[in-house]
Amino acid sequence: MDKGYWINRRSIRNFLTKDVDDAILFDLIEKAAKAPTTGNMQLYSVIITRDEARRKQLAECHFNQPASKAPVLLTVTADFNRFEKWCRQRGAKPGFDNFESFVAAFLDAVIFTQQLNTLLELNGLGCCYLGTATYTASRIGEMLKLPRLVVPVTSLAIGWPADNGVETDRLAPGALIHHEVYDDYTEDRIDEIYAPKEALEENKAYVRENSKPSLAHVFTDIRYPEKNALAFSKDFYEYIKKQGFSFPEK
Repeated sequence: MDKGYWINRRSIRNFLTKDVDDAILFDLIEKAAKAPTTGNMQLYSVIITRDEARRKQLAECHFNQPASKAPVLLTVTADFNRFEKWCRQRGAKPGFDNFESFVAAFLDAVIFTQQLNTLLELNGLGCCYLGTATYTASRIGEMLKLPRLVVPVTSLAIGWPADNGVETDRLAPGALIHHEVYDDYTEDRIDEIYAPKEALEENKAYVRENSKPSLAHVFTDIRYPEKNALAFSKDFYEYIKKQGFSFPEK
């Protein structure tokens, strides 16, 4: 196991124009599909987009962030369509159009995507998650002609790296680990955990550039404001229901 990979891995947002061969991609997808999955149902599908015009349309759905201009875009979906059709064709009555089933498919898609991301990087390719897939799920779904019970979960921008990417800070393991039960964070512990992040010059620059009193305000007011989250939540919720998944009502 390459220990250096795990410590030094970085997302790549700039790519060479060099193509990614289908043979390489299909081989790694096959290996990624060995990832854990709910009941061995494999409740996900991956749509590979290479066509330049379609990639430009998808890039717009991802707000034209730099990584969205990669030579290959992978859209990973939660997909109960395939499994439900198999059940019906065998005379079984499926009951997968519900919240619990959506969560199972969502998790399957995420687990598969992360395994694929790791395999791609270990084979020299660069990757960047595009978390904006859920922000514009209805537009992406229409563009990719997603049928009932299929919902975009995330996207991967992939290609051969044009640079080494940028190292990003992470919280120390002790900030994440709880023993036996959840040990809630005191104010002093929060200060201790986030002090290294707040001390980074690049993060201090974000605070200055945005004229905010703290790094936390950059996240709450600029990067992820509540009004945006609520709007995206409403759109995603409505799209999930439109695609056939029902949610318990109060």
